[in-house]
Amino acid sequence: MPKKGGRQAEMGKEMQVQCKRAKVEAACSPPVMSFESPDSLFGSLISPIKPELFFREYWEQKPLLVQRNDLLLAAYYQSLFQLPDLKELCSQGLYYGRDINICRCVNGKKKVLNKEGKVNYMQLKKDFDQKKATIQFHQPQRFKEELWKIQEKLECYFGSLVGSNVYITPQGSQGLPPHYDDVEVFILQLEGEKHWRLYKPTVHLAREYNVESEDRIGNPTHEFVLKPGDLLYFPRGTIHQADTPPGISYSTHVTISTYQNNSWGDFLLDAIPGLVFDTAKDDVALRTGIPRQLLMQVDIADSTKKLSSILRMLADRLENTKELRSSDMKKDFIMNRLPPYLGRDSDPLTPGGKLPKLDSQIRLQFRDHAIVTVEPDQENSDEVRKEMVYVYHSLKNRRETHMMGTEDDDTTSEEGVSQQTHGLRFPLSYLDALKQIWSGSTVYVKELKLTSDAEKENLALSLWTECLIEVF
Repeated sequence: MPKKGGRQAEMGKEMQVQCKRAKVEAACSPPVMSFESPDSLFGSLISPIKPELFFREYWEQKPLLVQRNDLLLAAYYQSLFQLPDLKELCSQGLYYGRDINICRCVNGKKKVLNKEGKVNYMQLKKDFDQKKATIQFHQPQRFKEELWKIQEKLECYFGSLVGSNVYITPQGSQGLPPHYDDVEVFILQLEGEKHWRLYKPTVHLAREYNVESEDRIGNPTHEFVLKPGDLLYFPRGTIHQADTPPGISYSTHVTISTYQNNSWGDFLLDAIPGLVFDTAKDDVALRTGIPRQLLMQVDIADSTKKLSSILRMLADRLENTKELRSSDMKKDFIMNRLPPYLGRDSDPLTPGGKLPKLDSQIRLQFRDHAIVTVEPDQENSDEVRKEMVYVYHSLKNRRETHMMGTEDDDTTSEEGVSQQTHGLRFPLSYLDALKQIWSGSTVYVKELKLTSDAEKENLALSLWTECLIEVF
């Protein structure tokens, strides 16, 4: 009879040596992820697949599996999050429900095993070991700087919020039943191995999360095992389930997700009200009253013909308009996204360098973190509300609350609201000058498209105060 752990122990030692060597090499070698730009970051994330191929053949269409035998990349992935990290994080004050869920798939259903209040690491580890529970850690980018760097760049790349969750599952166990999500998903395997099964969607590009029963989903379209350094992508609506195979002590992966409520339908719901409001100013047809007692009727099918003609008229107007408002989606994105990553232990952004003068050259900075919108004046409660230009930015957003909703009572009590919109308000006459600056090129303050020198200096100084321009 062979000795316990003979060959497997040797292979384990060999892997440990290889991983240690890889970590040393990773520390000395060029980074495996490129943070030069949002484009380069995404390219390195899905490498060796080219972004053009990815968006042509996979995005919102079908899963992509990238299996890599790369020790440097595996070591880098492992550095993003490891099971032992939870001990230190629990000491900082994590709570069940808000920060951590523990759960297990039992008979095709999700069984939540959360305790109350603060998470005790020893109890968490006990549930993990003895109850074979999966640990789901919400939004680790709040604590792990490398994930902050990755997700901030991805938010710039997609122009959409990017969240993440870490899943740690012990051997021979499964945390979640077969289900589909309402987000585009990128899965990075960090530790151990995970056995995945993907199924044909019952709802393509689903708008909500849903659990599916085994007898409804049929046979898997894809079945494979992810190992450290591997990447998996699948579109929203893809039915999936995953378990840690026997013989693997545990599996850790991070799910990076985006494009929730970011469809054409969502954009229309955001943009159409502004279009209707503007058109009603010019077209009496939209100001004409609806038929008497229309709101009292059960069946309003007789009005659909009139509504159809109005929608066609709006479509014609849309063809010829140069401006289309989408302020709510823009504001939601800019208010809730990550602030820029400026380096480890960096100080908060403050205005620096020389003040902008009339003869100064200025250039926009942090362009991906700022938006310009035209909206009714929010500070004027008069019946006739003038349109104003608003500049919103995310430079002062709090990483600690990223993707955590508005349920953080501590944040609400300290700040008054869980998130605050940061930005500036200008008269509509400033719009062309702002477009000059947003073009990205260097511009002299005196050449800004405003009528007076005082206005030009006021605009430059306001943007400088918010750290949105650099002065030469």
